[in-house]
Amino acid sequence: MIYDRFQEKAIGHIRDGHSVIVSAPTGAGKTVIAEYVIEDCLAKGTRCVYTAPIKALSNQKFRDFQGSYEKKIGILTGDVSINPSAPILIMTTEIFRNKLLEEKESLKDYSWIIFDEIHYLDDYERGTVWEESLIFLPSHMKMLALSATIPNIDEFAKWLSTIHKMPLKVVKEKERPVPLHFFYQCQGQIADSLNDLKRIGYKNNLSHSYHDRSYHKYDHLKPNRPTSLVRYLYDNNQLPCIYFSFGRRRCEYLAQEMHGFDLLNPDEKRRIKELYGELCNRFELASEKSTAMIAPLIERGIAYHHAGMLPTLKEVVERLFTSRLIKVIFTTETFALGINMPARTVIFDELKKFYGRGFEILKTRDFYQMAGRSGRRGIDTEGFVISRINPHRISYQQLHNIIYGRPEEVRSKFNASYATVLNLYEKYGEKLYNIYPLSFHCFQEKKQHQKRALDLLRSRVAILKQLGCIRKNRITEKGAFASRIYGYELGLSELYSKGMLEHLSETELGILCLGFVFEPKKGITSPRLDKKTKTLARTTDSVIADIQRMEKRFRIRPLSKQCFFDLTPCLEAWMRGVSFENILNYTDTDEGEVIRYFRMSTQLLREILDAPVSAKLKIRLKKALSLINHGIIDAERQLRVQ
Repeated sequence: MIYDRFQEKAIGHIRDGHSVIVSAPTGAGKTVIAEYVIEDCLAKGTRCVYTAPIKALSNQKFRDFQGSYEKKIGILTGDVSINPSAPILIMTTEIFRNKLLEEKESLKDYSWIIFDEIHYLDDYERGTVWEESLIFLPSHMKMLALSATIPNIDEFAKWLSTIHKMPLKVVKEKERPVPLHFFYQCQGQIADSLNDLKRIGYKNNLSHSYHDRSYHKYDHLKPNRPTSLVRYLYDNNQLPCIYFSFGRRRCEYLAQEMHGFDLLNPDEKRRIKELYGELCNRFELASEKSTAMIAPLIERGIAYHHAGMLPTLKEVVERLFTSRLIKVIFTTETFALGINMPARTVIFDELKKFYGRGFEILKTRDFYQMAGRSGRRGIDTEGFVISRINPHRISYQQLHNIIYGRPEEVRSKFNASYATVLNLYEKYGEKLYNIYPLSFHCFQEKKQHQKRALDLLRSRVAILKQLGCIRKNRITEKGAFASRIYGYELGLSELYSKGMLEHLSETELGILCLGFVFEPKKGITSPRLDKKTKTLARTTDSVIADIQRMEKRFRIRPLSKQCFFDLTPCLEAWMRGVSFENILNYTDTDEGEVIRYFRMSTQLLREILDAPVSAKLKIRLKKALSLINHGIIDAERQLRVQ
């Protein structure tokens, strides 16, 4: 195989026995380097771990690698465990981190770890998992870290070299093999440069705030019709296209707006109907309403894809897209994350998205993560990126900063969970505070912020002591239980210590776990709950309220999550054997979300099952698992379909 310069350089370092960090644009070919490590491990009879940031990406990598390496691939994601002793083991970063803390011996035969999308380290909610994984990386494991373009990659590498004393090489690539050409839709016209866009949409007073409507001459903007944009792509041979929108309903609405288009020739139309029917039968989707709803669009070469859909239907759409029979797909941003689905053109519906607390202008790094899906290597000579621009919603300077700005640095989000703290305390006792100086946070931040982080760690230990998880500098039985429950440790360990879990039925155990993981969306109507569930809700509300009061006193953020029992009627019906289609009558929640939360509840049930609980409780936990994890909820079943 002929490698690009940066690929050859990285592989040369790997051959020389070095760990490597690769920073390169989306679509540059970083996966080729990961495949070299995997094949090298198999050839030498050693083992390799491949971590991915989300379960969907882990699942896709499992399918991809299964085709190349067959039974030598395994996967662990919390709700899936297939071939867990395989020499090449794919897992989410959370699972890898948990193994490092709880069962490090299980990794002794693995010589390499591949971290895909390592820039996820600065994700507000989950970034600390990457940092913890890197801090506790075993000395016998070499590392390949793959990242989008980040400007402080050298700082990141220096930190790793400092804490591990490992020979570490950095490989940076700025160019894409397929260059990108940027266009803008504004005032119903297509501009092929920012200067052209300035003439069309931004007239005078460009220094004014974009909230000031007087800064350009247009009080009434001409519409940017998505239909005319797709017509433009069709006429200019710029399909297939990935159209990014940051709302599920918007994706479906836009797809339905294209009903007047037929983007397939007669042969393609015949092939896609046959393939869609075959895949729907294979994934047992033929009788699903959502399958019938999207079918007329698919037969025209149009589809949508988002987290609210059935996971199996999403996979069918992905397979149709890779067959090159889908010409336009309307999708949310997760389609850009590592999933190898390139197109000729990428469209941005808008350049704002929700960042945790509110809608903000798109980050440069996120823009290029998505834009990088345009331009298919070996097929296209350039990729086309079209942004729909409303001058009332984004200023010229903000747009310029997105396109030509410096990608954002990776900043540490280190914030060890209670379970992590307990696992560290069991090993290091009061010396666990010596762990913080090893963090990227300590390496990056000034003394004031370092002190605050260390105070937060001390506060977590203080709460764990007050709650009886640590006594006389030792982990108690309650603490041992909490150390296995990542994210929900305090609430569940309180219920466990009060003996409540021992008295719950199989159904109530499922309801409780679902209550802990579920997060209702604004505007969703809460259902009426039966007497038993109301009692359970009052108990959990009281327990969590006490914990949150304690956390507020110690200035700990984020607070432990509240329980929400909105999906209880759905789960009860499912555990009684009611069909999935019929349980959806009990909720306004999207079917894909229902499946996701049911799967999350099974993962939590498994974590409790792995904790030191009584034999009688284990029996009921296993029964609860079997009543929930069947049919469409069973994630393993989906992965076993070829």
